[in-house]
Amino acid sequence: MGGTRVELQISSATALITLDGPDTRNTLDTQAAADLVAACDEVDADAGVGVAIIVGSGNTFCSGADTRVLEALRDARADAAYDGLEQLYATFRRVGQLRVPTVAAINGAAVGAGLNLALATDLRIITDHAVLASGFAKIGLHPGGGHLHLLARAGGTASAAVAGVLARTITAEQAVAAGIAWAAVPAEELLPAAEQFVAHLAADPPLARALVGTLRRTVSDEAAWDRAIEMERARQMWSLARPRKEA
Repeated sequence: MGGTRVELQISSATALITLDGPDTRNTLDTQAAADLVAACDEVDADAGVGVAIIVGSGNTFCSGADTRVLEALRDARADAAYDGLEQLYATFRRVGQLRVPTVAAINGAAVGAGLNLALATDLRIITDHAVLASGFAKIGLHPGGGHLHLLARAGGTASAAVAGVLARTITAEQAVAAGIAWAAVPAEELLPAAEQFVAHLAADPPLARALVGTLRRTVSDEAAWDRAIEMERARQMWSLARPRKEA
């Protein structure tokens, strides 16, 4: 089974970052995580890029962390588990720190770590049949990566409680109503809609970078996200290490 490839295409000042893992529903393994960070570094280094769009191939945005990665962490020493989780968390944090405005074009399910990735962007556009699912609690795992904070930042405390604690799936309609996504469109219109939405930013990269820098410094509480990551990390490590319940 192949892993998820991360493809970066830059055209007309727009960076398109695609998670391409048809055999894994675009899961994040350690290589994909490292490649995604590298793609972000490349975007930041190109002053001619004004916006980045993140999308998943096929009918899925990202189905979460590779289960093999999580299983390996269950039996790992504390320091190894810490480092392993950090590799995954670094992808969300790096996307959230991109120097250009970011849009997640959510074509299908965004689950667990995949939902974190979508929530790390500045704006989300979703297909009308897509779903957002926390996924963690249903498999006996505490959320990580600042998951509850990101849900609350995007859609309020109720969204964080419903998805992250009560493990309810959020539909496209509910995501738009809560403010988690800006719009829901038919699948064939997703990328054109995202590109049209940010065309003015792509046309003026210096202004785009200045605008998003101001937005994040004045509106988004980056320090709160950092604190949430550390609190969730400890509890996620605890949930990974504890004995699993019998099915």
